[in-house]
Amino acid sequence: MTAAPAVAAVPRALARRLVLLQLAVGLAAMGFWVPVEKLFMTQIGFTPRTVAIMAAAYAAVVPLLEVPSGILADRWSRSRLMVCACAALFASTLLGGLSTNVPTYIAAAMILGVYFALSSGTVDSVVYDVVMEETGSSEQYERWVGRIRIVESGALVVSALAGGVLAGWTSPRITYFASLPFAVLAVVAFLRFAEPRLHRAAEPVALRRHVALTYRTMLRGSGIRQVMLLAALVGMLTQAVFEFGPLWLVALTAPAVLFGPYWAGVVGTLGVGGYLTGRLDLDRRPVVVLLAVATPAATLALTLTRSLAAVVAAQVVLALLLAIVSIRAGKLLHDGVAANIRAGVSSGVGTLSWVLFLPFSLVFGWFARSHGVSTAGWFVTAVALLVGLLLVASSSRRRPVAVAEPTDEELACRELVELVTDYLEGVLPPHLRADVLDHLSGCDGCTEYVRQIGLTVDALRRADLQLTPRVTPGS
Repeated sequence: MTAAPAVAAVPRALARRLVLLQLAVGLAAMGFWVPVEKLFMTQIGFTPRTVAIMAAAYAAVVPLLEVPSGILADRWSRSRLMVCACAALFASTLLGGLSTNVPTYIAAAMILGVYFALSSGTVDSVVYDVVMEETGSSEQYERWVGRIRIVESGALVVSALAGGVLAGWTSPRITYFASLPFAVLAVVAFLRFAEPRLHRAAEPVALRRHVALTYRTMLRGSGIRQVMLLAALVGMLTQAVFEFGPLWLVALTAPAVLFGPYWAGVVGTLGVGGYLTGRLDLDRRPVVVLLAVATPAATLALTLTRSLAAVVAAQVVLALLLAIVSIRAGKLLHDGVAANIRAGVSSGVGTLSWVLFLPFSLVFGWFARSHGVSTAGWFVTAVALLVGLLLVASSSRRRPVAVAEPTDEELACRELVELVTDYLEGVLPPHLRADVLDHLSGCDGCTEYVRQIGLTVDALRRADLQLTPRVTPGS
């Protein structure tokens, strides 16, 4: 096989493996009830006070389950965990549609929190591992996770527009039941997806060691804490745009007809951001600096102008920039984490994002009520400035890895995956070890793969030393 056909074959192989994942994510995002949820809630008796109670109950579920569910994904199966997540989505949607009172709907919202906790960081980890298995490098991650975002964003926009029409023709309650078949189809797609096995390449370890390793990596990992803070702040700021963005439109007395297109535009940035990320060279420092400067700059219109068009445009641009930075932060995080704890650490970002968002939302809400939402926008600017600084600092720590495709005479990359554990333990026969060394000398992608597995082995050894009781003489 020549180099050119090999390069062309890799994207085709990636496309074949990820098509079901894209389909599953798109089907799970088809929630026709989302745009009319608040209307339905008022119809069954919700008041501002009970809405706050529901939000608190939802917020309590997600951060409690995110990291444990990520560890479960690493130890068990990431695709099967997404099946469980879609089952929770089905149960939440069904119970929500059947609800006739506040307590029942709050229970449905808590089950929805289970869905978000189980899915947090799981899909991104799957995409990263598939890219690593097929190419031996993470260089294609941003492009392919961007495509996942495009599909998800498209499904959100379509379901938002269709949900409003369906609710107008029938009733808001019907939108819940119309969403159920899509959750079932998502389960089928995840079951048929060929899950990557990169996170199972190392020998299985005891649960106690696995949990300790996951939390130690998040708390003490060199450079990991900085990237986790970046990713968490991006998630917090994105949630702030979705939660508080409409308040600017209310303050500027925007017509009701504008809210639908506005929401579609904000949600649509997830897909546009995914598309642009795959075409931007985010390894170039000028591009990173431009993103770091543009992100806080986009927030200034929220505080310095009373123009409705400028405010809407600023929120759309801010959401777009955050979508790009989010994918970049995910790649930086996955690059520095061993495969067998990737989902757990990635879920930790979601937990940290929630922990940061709760006090931020309280302070923002209090300040907006006392001084106006435009003045409170300075809090958004401050966080966006911190995101820009962390993005530049985190990107400067990473050195890109070039990819070289193996030729017919070299050891196949997939054969190396099967030999890597014995190679690292030094038990390979001499002729196989020579083949591995020859292959690594010409394949930077597999060199990166071996490095990540080595991270896992070294971390597990350190965890074992710290968890094993020391025996002193005479004890």
